Formats: sequence, structure tokens, C-alpha cells
Amino acid sequence: MSSAIVNSRIRVRPFVRMRAVCVGAMLALSLGVAMAARAQELEQLTLKRAVALALKNSRELSLARVQYTVAQNQARLAHSAFLPNLFTGASAVYSNGFPATPGGAAPSVFKLVYTQSVYNPELRGEQRADEDRARNFQLEIDRTRDAVILRSASTYLELAKVRHGLELLRNEQTSGQKILDYTRERAGAGLELPIEVTRGELTMAKIQHHIIQLEGRNEVLTEQLRGELGLAAGAPIEVSPEELPADAEESAAALENLALENSIDLKEEENERSARQHLFKGAKSIYWPTVQLIGEYDVLSKINNYQKFFNAFQRNNVNVGFEVTIPIFAARTRATAALAKSQLEAQELSVGSKRNDVRLEVRQKARNARELESAREVARLDLKLAQETLALTQEKFDQGRASLRELEQDRLDESEKWVAFLDADFARQQGQLTLLQTTGQLAKIFQ
Repeated sequence: MSSAIVNSRIRVRPFVRMRAVCVGAMLALSLGVAMAARAQELEQLTLKRAVALALKNSRELSLARVQYTVAQNQARLAHSAFLPNLFTGASAVYSNGFPATPGGAAPSVFKLVYTQSVYNPELRGEQRADEDRARNFQLEIDRTRDAVILRSASTYLELAKVRHGLELLRNEQTSGQKILDYTRERAGAGLELPIEVTRGELTMAKIQHHIIQLEGRNEVLTEQLRGELGLAAGAPIEVSPEELPADAEESAAALENLALENSIDLKEEENERSARQHLFKGAKSIYWPTVQLIGEYDVLSKINNYQKFFNAFQRNNVNVGFEVTIPIFAARTRATAALAKSQLEAQELSVGSKRNDVRLEVRQKARNARELESAREVARLDLKLAQETLALTQEKFDQGRASLRELEQDRLDESEKWVAFLDADFARQQGQLTLLQTTGQLAKIFQ
């Protein structure tokens, strides 16, 4: 009996080991696939991909869409007065005398009421004003979308600039340390003044301070970009310097026309003006009669003493027709019309002022973009000059006609010019983004 058990165990162990090996291999394969997919995802985090993720995961954009839905429902609520409305109910009233409910109607066992406004200019004006204002909430979706694009693109580009700058500063640190060591050796040999050592130490301290600043900025931007893209805390992010998608060169007049055509602020002001026009039109028409289609069906009962007050009793009663209300005098009417007119006049002035503001804003941003482009070109040529100077010094050093200190100093200068160029290039990209936002082209280039 014991030998059979031992043999059975001996036969089972290879199977258990094989199963463990298979499970381990499957886990390793799954982990490898997941890591490969993760690496591929990180490699694919381009500027356009980052913007797409930010738009997909933006809570601000989701809230703007919900607010637009609320505004649409508000407009539908105002429109419901012009649609059929059907009500039913019953009442139980004790009558001692003339049979009537407290509201003056006959008490009924069953009641069915139909109402529908046919002509009511004031209500119609309020409904159309709500529809115009709902369009403003739709424009808020576009505004929020552009804000998300601008913020995520700026964060991505700045993070790429900061990380590139850190690489350059570490190279500066290496060159600075070589210069400092060389200066200390010469100072120890009496070939340099002690002040040169202090000057080298100051240069190293400045470089270290700049590195600490950029490392802090790198942490902040990385965390900010994770939040905007909807990534988990601590998720690695790989970015690279990129140029903005190419946009066609436009003249100042063309940019101004684009801004006037696509300005969200101007469209909102114009929608509000349209709403005020509808309200003013409705307010002026308060003097006209209102028409309402009504119908009522009642099932009455004999218990309300109808036979004591009327010669004939009819259990089923139907009333159908139009109710016309003709205003004769109401102090509120003139005041309402005057208020609506003054509000419309104020809105007309606001539209004109906003149109002028848009023109000035696009001109200023176009001018700023040109200035930043010019500053970037200056930084590029400054960098090119530093690179060519470094190449000449390297050639002299190889020929024994330049010292190590001169070579490393030129490398230090070239790194500083690189950092300055990155700052100028990022400022230029920021200017382009804000100009594209003003002219309504920001979403188009990231499609």
C-alpha cells in the first residue's frame, strides 16, 4: 500500500513541475507583452497624442458638455408651453349651496384638461432667448477645448525643453569642472591668480543652481502632464522636442478676418444680442392679445346638488375652444418694454466694443509672434556662431595651438547658447499657440 503511494507521488511531481514551468512562462510572456506595449505607448507620446489624451480625459470639457445639455433642456422647457399639455385628476368636495370647488370650477369625479399656447409673443421671445443663450454654452465647449489644447501642448513643449536643457547643463557642468580643475592646477603652480579659481567656482555654482531649478520644474511639469493626460501617478512620461504642425502664413488682414470670424467672445456677445432682440420684440408685443387652445372633459356626480340649482343635469361635460386674453391696462407692460429696449441698446454697444477688442488683440498677438520669431532667429545665429567657434578651437587644440581651458570654455559657451536658443524657441511656440487660439485655428492643426 505504501509503495503504491510512493509511486503515485513520483509520477505526479514531473507534471506539477511542468505545470509550474508553463505558468511561469505564461506570466513572463504576459509581463513581456505588457512591458512592450507600455514601451510602445511611451514611444508614441507625441505632441498630437498628448493633446488627444488631454481632450479625452478632460473633466473641464465633460463639465462644459453637461452644462450645454442643461441649457438645451432649459430652452426645451420654455418651448413646452407651445406644445400640447394634457392633465387629468379627480376631486371630492362637499357642497352646501352652489356646487363649486374653491377655484370656482364644478367638482368632478374625473377631469381631463388640455392646454396649448398658440400665440404668446412674450413667451415666444423668452423661448428664443433661451435658445440663443444655449448656443453660448455650446461655444463654451469650444473655448474649453481650446484651453485644454493650449495648456497640454504648452506643458508638453516646456517639459521637452526643460529635459533638453538639463542635458545641456550637465554638459556645461562637466566642462566647467574641467576648467576649474585646470585653473586650480595652474594656481597651485603659481601660473594663475587665486581670483581665477573663485571665478571658476562661481561659474560652477551658477550652473548647479540652474540645474536644481530645472530639476524642480521637470518634476512639476511631469506631474502636471500626467494629470492632464489622465495617467496614473508615477507613470513614466517620455517627451521629445517637436515643432508645431505647420500653419499657412497669413497676412495681418487675413488674421484679423479669421479672428473676427472665429472669436468665441464675439460670438457669445452676438448671441446675447440676438437674445435681447427676441426679448424686446416679445416685450413690445405684450399689448397684443394672447391665444391659447383649451379643452376640458368632466365627469360630474349628482351628490353635489346640481339638480337643486339646474333644471337639467348632464353627467359628461366637454368644453373645447380658444381662450383669447386682451390686455387693457397693466403698469408692468410699459416698464418691461423700456427695460428690454435699454438692455438691447447696451448689448449693441457691447458687441461693437468686443469687435474692436478682437481686432486689437489679434494685431498685438501677431506682432508678438513676429517679435518672438525674430528673437529665435537671433538665438539660432548666436548658437551657430558658438558652434563654429567651438569647431575652430577644437581644430586648434588638436594641432596644439589652443589650451584645454580655451576648448572647455568654448564648449561651456556653446551649451549656454543652446539653453538660450531652447528658451527662445519655446517662447516662439507659445506665441504661435496663442495666436492660433485667437484666430480659431488651434483645434484644426491638432486634428
